[in-house]
Amino acid sequence: MSTVLLVLHIFVTLALIGLVLVQRSEGGGLGIGSSGGMGNFMGGRGTANLLTRATAVLATAFFVLSLMMAVLDRGAVQRRSILDVPPPAAMPAAPASPAPATN
Repeated sequence: MSTVLLVLHIFVTLALIGLVLVQRSEGGGLGIGSSGGMGNFMGGRGTANLLTRATAVLATAFFVLSLMMAVLDRGAVQRRSILDVPPPAAMPAAPASPAPATN
């Protein structure tokens, strides 16, 4: 389930990024130049409303998916500090060297 949510979250994120990059800062439309850039499909004001609503829907989906993934994965992982250092692996004991012969 969390894998499906993660894939959906990635798609929503990419769509949201693309939608924000397409918008002009003045709110004039698709950022293609003039308001007739889409072949007069919509006026500048209608395009801005469409993009604003689409951004709001995608942003809401982004937050809802983020919260759902956080709630679903809440108890799945052991809580550890990132500063915890795992204990070193046990080193094999060095073979005992024979004691030097004394005469």
